[in-house]
Amino acid sequence: MIFGKHINRYYLKYFPAMLLGILSLIAVDIAQLKIPEYYRMLIDGMDPSTAFSLTWDFLLDGICLPMLLIIAIIVAGRFLWRVCLLGSAVKVETDLRSEMFFRAKDLSQQYYQVHKVGDLMSLFTNDLETIQDSFGFGVLTFCDMIVLGSLSIYKMFRMHGVLTLLAVIPFALLLASSFIVGRYMEKKWDERQAAFSELSDFAQESFSGIAVIKAFVKECKELLAFRKINRRNENANVAFTKASTLLNICVTLFVESVIAIILGYGGTLVYRGTFNAGQLVEFIGYFTSAIWPIMAVSEMIDMRSRGKASLKRISELLDAEPDVRDRADVGEIPPIRGDIEFCDLTFRYPGAEYDALKHVSFSIKAGENIGVIGRTGSGKTTVVDLLLRTYNVPDGTVFVDGRDVNSFPIRRLRQYTAYVPQDNFLFSDTVANNIAFASDSDDRALVKKAAVSAAVDQNIEEFPQKYDTVLGERGVTVSGGQKQRISIARALMKDASILILDDSVSAVDTATERAILTALREERRGKTTILIAHRVSTVMQMDRILLIDDGEVLGFGTHEELMRTSPEYRRTVDLQRLEDERETKGGEARA
Repeated sequence: MIFGKHINRYYLKYFPAMLLGILSLIAVDIAQLKIPEYYRMLIDGMDPSTAFSLTWDFLLDGICLPMLLIIAIIVAGRFLWRVCLLGSAVKVETDLRSEMFFRAKDLSQQYYQVHKVGDLMSLFTNDLETIQDSFGFGVLTFCDMIVLGSLSIYKMFRMHGVLTLLAVIPFALLLASSFIVGRYMEKKWDERQAAFSELSDFAQESFSGIAVIKAFVKECKELLAFRKINRRNENANVAFTKASTLLNICVTLFVESVIAIILGYGGTLVYRGTFNAGQLVEFIGYFTSAIWPIMAVSEMIDMRSRGKASLKRISELLDAEPDVRDRADVGEIPPIRGDIEFCDLTFRYPGAEYDALKHVSFSIKAGENIGVIGRTGSGKTTVVDLLLRTYNVPDGTVFVDGRDVNSFPIRRLRQYTAYVPQDNFLFSDTVANNIAFASDSDDRALVKKAAVSAAVDQNIEEFPQKYDTVLGERGVTVSGGQKQRISIARALMKDASILILDDSVSAVDTATERAILTALREERRGKTTILIAHRVSTVMQMDRILLIDDGEVLGFGTHEELMRTSPEYRRTVDLQRLEDERETKGGEARA
């Protein structure tokens, strides 16, 4: 059995089914302990020195029919306790998995920057399976050990106290040694699970980046790295298996030693006439029934050691608190129009050594199309992350529709915002379902309209199954530009008051980019759009442009205004114009 604050309530939740399973287990144990009595009666009937005479009528009515009834009880009872106890364990695993998933979806982005995918997947697979075993088989083993062990020893003691003590005393030593080994096994199981998590994470990352591995011809390097991690996993498994095997060997040694004691001393009792052959067989039958409960001590310690280690790892996930959460005083808000204001915002990422944004101030009116440009790492993405409350922001620094974003319910704020991140993630699903993901509607006409606006409809129509084409994992079966445009179509399906495009047209040609921007201006008239880009040509036609460098706002206005007032903006325009001229000349020379 295993206990902890995240699992104790399930004993109460499934108490009726577990009680029925325990009662059926007790019935099986009681019926099972009747069998040695019939063995004794059979042997006594065959012994001419006893007064008991075995007849066909008694053999059939007194032994065979009762044995058939006992077998029927055992079969029915074992079926029932398996359904009740092991079935409850499966339900506990399902409930815990759901609880873990709900907790995982509420955790902030910072949590997933620290905990890798492989480690989390290990919790949802190996650790949950261990909890299921500890819950189901743990209850079974504990009850069987108590009921069957106590009844067997009681019946043995009634037959001969001294012989029973000789049989039981060695197991006290076994129990003490098992607790010592159990602590060691818990530590080794924790190390085993950590090694498995590392192995899972490496495999997942390698499969996700297989295209990069092949492109750089690094298959051998990855194989060697995997071999090293796999060997670590093997060593951790071997260390745990050694401890588990040592415990099982000790149990087997004690059991066989006790059987030798029973045969030696019991044979002496038969020779002296204290026992007859039938009684010795009956005593051995009771001891045989007690072997499983006694051996179950080591099994239970082994199981509990693994269960405690796994429950500890799962509890760390369930006890993790979201870094970003709603305040207690937030309330419902009216539909968001799209006014945005940053007031002297300075922000530093958790654990970072320097500020990502420094005294950032600007305001956006509802319905404006805003371009954001700046060098890589200048803080462009940080601005939109804070607008979406991906991280905590200081009070009085970010406002939407004149209200502090900290007073908004996070879910409500994001409900009125559509976001296309730099890393365009697509699900392994149909194109239509990927586009409709952001909306409550799966109307194919609306899906197609969004695809047309994102300039990807023509590409989709060329796919084998058109909109029903299933994409590969993370969208690996489409090009970078197609992935970007499908992601834009998904955001457009939401028809949100605020649309954020983070470097979302970098992989498309100039003509396609122009078509997308024109469609955005027409389709989103009256709604706020923020377009982050590296190139000035992408944002020149936006209503206003925000220039950020090294976390500071260097300029904010129309293209013409910035050309007049911002030397940094003019320098950026000139540099990009020179780059374009070099690329044009280089292309002509190659031609």
